[in-house]
Parts: sequence; structure tokens; C-alpha cells
Amino acid sequence: MHVLVTGGAGYIGSHTLIELMAEGHDVCVLDNYANATPEVLTRVRTLSNGQIADYRGDVRDAAILDQIMQDFAPDAVVHFAGLKAVSESQQKPLTYYDVNVGGTLALLHAMDRAGCGRIIFSSSATVYGEPDYLPYDEAHPTRPASVYGRTKLMAEQVLTDWAGADPGRSAVILRYFNPVGAHGSARIGEDPQDIPNNLMPYIAQVAVGRRPALTIFGDDYDTPDGTGQRDYIHVVDLARAHVAALDYAGRTPGVRPFNIGTGQSYSVIDMVRAFERACGQTIPTRQAPRRAGDIAAMQADPARAQAELGWRAQHDLDAMTASTWAWQSANPHGYDAG
Repeated sequence: MHVLVTGGAGYIGSHTLIELMAEGHDVCVLDNYANATPEVLTRVRTLSNGQIADYRGDVRDAAILDQIMQDFAPDAVVHFAGLKAVSESQQKPLTYYDVNVGGTLALLHAMDRAGCGRIIFSSSATVYGEPDYLPYDEAHPTRPASVYGRTKLMAEQVLTDWAGADPGRSAVILRYFNPVGAHGSARIGEDPQDIPNNLMPYIAQVAVGRRPALTIFGDDYDTPDGTGQRDYIHVVDLARAHVAALDYAGRTPGVRPFNIGTGQSYSVIDMVRAFERACGQTIPTRQAPRRAGDIAAMQADPARAQAELGWRAQHDLDAMTASTWAWQSANPHGYDAG
């Protein structure tokens, strides 16, 4: 199958490329490299021993989308391209709506013009907001607590209406929990271009000396140790969920959301301790007030994905932290190390 991967040079996208290629799919990447580097695709080509068509451009650009549709003729699209920082979204709401919603609209228009009716969408568990109950299942009310979460939910609604307008269309919505870890080769991993917004890459940068200490935002949540709890999932497991979703979309028209998590949550302190086991050193920390848009705890009920996609997370917490440390210690400055 020909699969267009928007944002394919990013953290999750690059790992998904490897899993797609391992299953024999032909892939094409569209990325503007706002939070990535072309070096990623060089490494993915080496790891996969495969070919990748790639285009530099913005997912909102109709001209480049039409060019890709003409040149590559995708059978399906995996749509990662977007902005993803909760705190930044509160400060730049219009930018987040423009990229995350506007980009999805532009992509769907281009797919319609080309007659491509199958898409896998990179969504987020932040669409749920404050929990009425945990773990979240897909029937949980959606009340996002951040601009980022609202842009993801709005894009989900666009996809739902798009798929509902034509019985030949299929949209699979994957609501990620918290991706962490790195490929077993330690050649690709998470490499934020600025100060990390997510916990694991920040811890890793502290461990290699790029940051003086981990800032823990909030120690007064209603959790056992007062710090926020999240359901962390290994990025390779997450990548494999996209392959399973692609297969599902090929046989199932309409729209369907799936939680992609492990069903187990860990606090910030749990993650720090696990990383200390992986790297063999103490991670210095300091406290700060809560961040706007954050909630106390999140945890997935992944039963639907297990039953309908035939997918299940395989990696445990120690595998997540060990692979992150292997990546960061081998690439202390990320892809800038060459």
C-alpha cells in the first residue's frame, strides 16, 4: 500500500515509518521540519534499508499536497503533522487552531481531490479533560482542558463528519496517552528543538547534563505522591498501533476512535525513579506551580484497541526508560550530533 505520512520526520512519525516499511508498505513523508530534521529520514532509511519519498512543506499548503497526491498517489494517509505543547497552546491559540484544524481541513480537501478515502489520525487523550472516571474509555465525555486538546477534538469532529458523508471513507482516530522511549537501535528518538515540553525528554536531557534539573510542575495534586500521573506508552508500541489501524481502516468504513495506552499510570516521581535506575545516577529536581491546562491523572482503558485492532502494548516502564537513556546517551545533543 502507498501511505502518505504527514509529519513523518517527527518523533512518532519516524518510528511509524519503520513499522510501516517492515510490513511492506511504500511510504512518502511530508514535513516542514519545524520540530524535526532531515537527518531523521537518513537514519530511518539506513535502519529500514528502504526507500522513502519525501517532500519539504506545510500540511496547510494545497499546492504541495496536490503535487504529492499526483506523484505518489497514496492509498491512505497517516496524519501526524501538528503542534502538540499544552502550555504553548494556551499562549498561541490561533496558531494551534490554524495548524491542527486548518491543516487537517487542507489535507482532507486534497485527499478528496485525489480520491483517497482512508486516514489514520494522530489525536490525544487530552480530548477527555478532567476525568469523570478512570480509566478513560472511548465513551468518556470529551471536555478538553487546554487549547491543544480542543484543537484535537475539533479535528476529530471534522474527520467524523467527513467520513460520515461518504460510505467509502474510513477514519481511524488514535487517542494517544503519553509516548516515551526510543527505537532499539538508539539511532532515532525524541529530540525536541527547544526546551522540552514533555517529561521524559526533559529528564533525559538532565541526565546527560544539558539541563541542570527537572522542574516538577505541581506537587499538590490528588495523587499518592502529589505529582501528576500519566499512562506512558513506548513509542514502538504506539507506532505498531498505526499499522494495526491501517489494516482496520482497509476493512472498516466510517469513523472509530481508539485509546492507545497501557492501562497503567505512573507519577512524575515514579518516572524519575525509573530513569535513575536506567541511567545509574540521581536526577536533580525542583518544584514549580502547576501549569495551566494540566490535570491530576490520566489512564487508558485500551480494551477496544485490543479487541478490534488486535493490538496490545508490549513494553514495560523499565523498557521505556532504558531505551530513552540508550538514545539520549548515544546522542547527547540529539540529531545535531550527526
